[in-house]
Amino acid sequence: MPINTLEAASIFTTVLDKQMIEGSTSGWMEQNAGQVKYSGGNEIKIPKMSLSGLGDYDRDNGYSQGAVTLTYQTKTMTMDRGRKFMLDRNEVDETNFVASAAAVMSEFQLTKIIPEVDAYRYSKIYSLAKGSYGKTYTPAASTILSALTADITAVQDAAGAADLVIIMPYTVADMLDNNEKINRSINVADFAQGDISLKVKTFNGIPVIRVPSVRMKTEYTFKDGKSSGQEEGGFEPASSATQINWIICPKSAPIAVSKTDNFKIFDPDVNQSADAWLIQYRKYHDIWIKDNVLPSIRVCAT
Repeated sequence: MPINTLEAASIFTTVLDKQMIEGSTSGWMEQNAGQVKYSGGNEIKIPKMSLSGLGDYDRDNGYSQGAVTLTYQTKTMTMDRGRKFMLDRNEVDETNFVASAAAVMSEFQLTKIIPEVDAYRYSKIYSLAKGSYGKTYTPAASTILSALTADITAVQDAAGAADLVIIMPYTVADMLDNNEKINRSINVADFAQGDISLKVKTFNGIPVIRVPSVRMKTEYTFKDGKSSGQEEGGFEPASSATQINWIICPKSAPIAVSKTDNFKIFDPDVNQSADAWLIQYRKYHDIWIKDNVLPSIRVCAT
């Protein structure tokens, strides 16, 4: 029985979006997009609420009237990425197409898409915060404790008792783990990401999200996959990039969105360019931080 390509595409989209949240080191940032409105394409609407402060209570007239204003800001996702793949008819028939396509797309997302989205998000946070809330520092065992706690204190002073997270590359986190003055402050706690709960190490009670160092550079080149020298696509650190040592922020600060849009499957009888199944994949994604939240973020790079 021929497969329903529209139904298969819908299933793939749902599965890939879930894998994106649960498989990326920055997947927890998408929890902050719960009230974002998305109707397809590259535009989203982010809710913005403003409230009146407290007023005096009057014994004759009672409560002073407050106001609640809810508006939506339209944002455009600047990252519009895509690829197409073909699976030859002689190698993939209708009975094993779904399994084969699922294996290809899962591997593509795990090895290519998730690392790129992570890298974009961390470099974007750094670029937004570095001007007023960033510093340059070369990690060393003798000074990392004072440098890190100074930034944590600055964030706590700005954000109060916020639900903070520390994001850092494995290389810097390893320096914490093996420092005798610090390791007494290292514990393990549960950390929710999508529908899964992760066990992560904490520093002074703050979850430490560990990231491959190649995904935590200050700047990247995202290849178009067409220009000379960029045919392979993907991303790489820019020539001027340096290593991000850590990002400290409230868990609620980054608003990240990634959407698999217009996932298409064409069977060999429809595909005009080859006798093969054609898969077309398109991913929109971006990240935002509201201006009033920036003071509660600290970034540090080498």
